[in-house]
Amino acid sequence: MSITVKTKKKIKADSRISIKNKKAHFDYYFLDNYTAGIVLRGCEIKSIRNGKVSISEAYCYFFKNILWVKGMHIGQYSHNNSTDNQVAMQHKLLLNKKELKKLSINNEKGITIIPKRLYINEKGLAKLEIALAKGKKNYDKRTIIKERESNRSLKNVEFGT
Repeated sequence: MSITVKTKKKIKADSRISIKNKKAHFDYYFLDNYTAGIVLRGCEIKSIRNGKVSISEAYCYFFKNILWVKGMHIGQYSHNNSTDNQVAMQHKLLLNKKELKKLSINNEKGITIIPKRLYINEKGLAKLEIALAKGKKNYDKRTIIKERESNRSLKNVEFGT
């Protein structure tokens, strides 16, 4: 008599996949953060797992009370047989109704919704971390650069290099 044991197949999430929008920290002040799911098509999740994604030029907008992300470039999966080469598409973001309402109310002049980070969670799903942000002025950026340079020079003096 043989005993068969069925095991649940566990999805291993690659915790190393975390695409960040480094330019956003320099260009915006973050007011509020949210985590949203993304509706993907075809082999896009495989391309994300391979790290063939760029969110530096992406932005979010509302259309008919649905939040969309535009400008997120997902490269084509190398083993895909289809000839669909639409790398910069619009993707629907999945949020709760309360979160959508908060974002739509706060979406006024000078405030925008930008993606900060794209990652794969522990269940193997792609998630997009978005932020309600306000743009920085040029003089704000210059002061940040000056502070960064002065901190570097102070560290060099402390360590004697």
